[in-house]
Amino acid sequence: MSAADKTLILFTRFPEAGTTKTRLIPALGAEGAARLQRRMTEHTLSQATALARRHEVALEIHYHGGNPQAMRQWLGDHTFRRQSSGPLGERMKQAFAGVFARASGPVVLIGSDCPELTCDILHQAFLKLATCDLVLGPADDGGYYLIGLRAPQPMLFDDIAWGTSSVLQHTLAKAQTLAVSQLTKLHDLDQADDLAYFAHHPLP
Repeated sequence: MSAADKTLILFTRFPEAGTTKTRLIPALGAEGAARLQRRMTEHTLSQATALARRHEVALEIHYHGGNPQAMRQWLGDHTFRRQSSGPLGERMKQAFAGVFARASGPVVLIGSDCPELTCDILHQAFLKLATCDLVLGPADDGGYYLIGLRAPQPMLFDDIAWGTSSVLQHTLAKAQTLAVSQLTKLHDLDQADDLAYFAHHPLP
């Protein structure tokens, strides 16, 4: 497979105070939450760029907020695409559809909420997609930190209660006819309660 045959999508937000990590604002303040968003995105991008460099994977950063110039000034020279409008499921569905329209190989999508995500785990996801239709990285909050597909599966993103503890369960229920593999379970950093865990497991 060439680089064009494998694509990693990183979903993130421009770290503007008051609009990012809003569930952490009561604990960190608007500026503190934005700084955390910046730091987590930069860490996740470092793992994604390591994967792209070592394993010939095309990397796309799909962003919300800001503009292309601001994103390039922040994160450097990458392929940037603005996320579509609508709820998370619709934005993810459209992101996969866009990549599959441009490239023929497997696609993996991640967010920037999982500090434990590594280049090796990302590589495992692509290896599993050689034989599976769907790869999920389960998060301990009942969601998932990674989803990988070998072909479009738009039904996986419809009628899901995003942000709840049932996201993974409902996604697996929709995928009963697919060959599914799961990665190791990791912790997301999304709510105030998560700060206690990462106080004992510091960010890199």
